[in-house]
Amino acid sequence: MRGLVDKIKDLILYDADKEFYAKVFPDSVSKQDLMRIRTMTHADLPAVMVIERKNYPFPWGEDIFTDCFKAGYSCWVCESQDKVVGYSLLSLAVGEAHILNISVDPDEQGQGIGRKMMENAIDYSRGRAETVFLEVRPSNTVAITLYERLGFNEIGIRRGYYPAENGREDAIMLALQLF
Repeated sequence: MRGLVDKIKDLILYDADKEFYAKVFPDSVSKQDLMRIRTMTHADLPAVMVIERKNYPFPWGEDIFTDCFKAGYSCWVCESQDKVVGYSLLSLAVGEAHILNISVDPDEQGQGIGRKMMENAIDYSRGRAETVFLEVRPSNTVAITLYERLGFNEIGIRRGYYPAENGREDAIMLALQLF
């Protein structure tokens, strides 16, 4: 059985000392250091839906996020200065972790938020899964570069996986072996 401290860590990953130093010595802490990842709640859905709609021409509906809560998936948000700037959802089953959705507000991209959320999902999966899987659009070259830098390898293609403006777009399947 996991300890109380581990359960608390699952709820919130945040270092209050960094916030203190940022207030006292503003140049001593980066914006990325002040970002915190915590468990997503129903109250986060309006902010999550704004990001979802900004990023995808065929966004998930709020009902899909609600179903993820009901299924017991690991759902997180990343906050910066009390604003939700990104989110991720992870399914764990039979030794496999599957990143279902990860998204960063377009106005906040390029600041390491996606990497921070991916590292959180990977770290959470360690000891719970042997492999982390995800799919990505071939047109999302920025995400592909991040995933490759984190150690993911291409393992296949799902034909016509994503809806697209002119039909369907394939998905590149990626996997990361956890050791």
